[in-house]
Amino acid sequence: MTPTRAWRFAREQLRRLRAVPQGLSLRWKIAVVLAGGCALVAVTIGALMHQARVSQLVATARESATMQLARVRQVYELTGQVDRSDIDAAVDDLRLPAELRQSALAGRRSTFVDLDGPDPAVWAARPIGDQVLSVRRPLLAERSDLREFDRELIAWGALVVALAALGGAGLASRLSRELRTAAAIARRISRGELDARIGQSAAPAARNEVAELACAVDTMAASLQRRLEAERRFTADVAHELRTPLTGLHTAAELLPPSRPTELVRDRVAALRTLTEDLLEVARLDARAERPDLEVRPLAPLVEGILQRCGFAGALTGGDAVGADAVGRDAGALVRTDPRRLERIVANLVANARRHGAEPVEVTVSGTAVTVRDHGVGFPERLLRDGPSRFVTGAMSRGQGTGLGLTIALGQAEVIGARVALCNAADGGALATVTLPGA
Repeated sequence: MTPTRAWRFAREQLRRLRAVPQGLSLRWKIAVVLAGGCALVAVTIGALMHQARVSQLVATARESATMQLARVRQVYELTGQVDRSDIDAAVDDLRLPAELRQSALAGRRSTFVDLDGPDPAVWAARPIGDQVLSVRRPLLAERSDLREFDRELIAWGALVVALAALGGAGLASRLSRELRTAAAIARRISRGELDARIGQSAAPAARNEVAELACAVDTMAASLQRRLEAERRFTADVAHELRTPLTGLHTAAELLPPSRPTELVRDRVAALRTLTEDLLEVARLDARAERPDLEVRPLAPLVEGILQRCGFAGALTGGDAVGADAVGRDAGALVRTDPRRLERIVANLVANARRHGAEPVEVTVSGTAVTVRDHGVGFPERLLRDGPSRFVTGAMSRGQGTGLGLTIALGQAEVIGARVALCNAADGGALATVTLPGA
């Protein structure tokens, strides 16, 4: 490989390194970059060694041709003839390169080396009167040795690049494995497994950037766990402490004489009791202390019973004060669920639809799914994107509330292994679908 070709190859490798596909994993990116860098170094060193070997060969050939020319000149001056016993010497050789002939006629002793032609040789020439005495020495063996040297350089360079690629892949594999472990632990933490930790991946004396990342993630998880546990304990303590005075307040309200103010007091006391019970339920769900009591039940009759017990009889008859409601039935579907918790989920979704949506509210049973739909403005985009937030009801157009209904519904669905999907119907209205595990 000539130096020009070597530098072209190096530029091509640089271009390829800049164009490393972004879709590759970190492991392969590191391996490719490391192999490419080693290839650049190998090509550069190979080109320099090739050039040094060529310079050495050319210098030796020129020196040898000059010495032979001196011997031939001495013989020619003594005998008037050119001795061709061991060298190709001649006077006014027609094969003599033109530039070498002109240099000799100008009175200079010069040499000329041709390694790239079909018949490589070194020439030496000097003037003899008005003629040119020249010697020619073939360089076929030297060029063969040079090509063998280049092949060895390429072979050793390829071996070094391959070893670098394997070493880079091994190193990157370990790095990628540690990063994937950190990512998996981070995903577990995001799903609520606050006890998940990466742990120390290296000895304290051998800590690297990945170990520092693992330590940072563990520290973040521990801090988050402490904050959430403190919030959960605060919520549970507040709700628990409120139960006793609220019970007394409820009893006292029942003893008040019938009047409009009494009705307002009883209504607000009932709202406070409901909020307290919701807070306690959210605290239990956050602590993952809930355990389901699963049974195999037909879904459609179960939902009908839930609506009747929750006071949504109009959803079945279609004829009273909430007469626009309806239940679509798909008989025969069996599900494995906790009826009490399913009742809590469906009741919260229907109450949320009635409080924040618009009539009619439709409850449909299809297979193992229960769908609750209203005909209001639909869920706000923030809720669909980030999920329900406590004490946030989204848009003012969807009314007022504590924002705990959807939170409790989603938490209870997780306990019984169900999925709750929230979306907006194409023709308007909020749509909540509870998909239960089949029996």
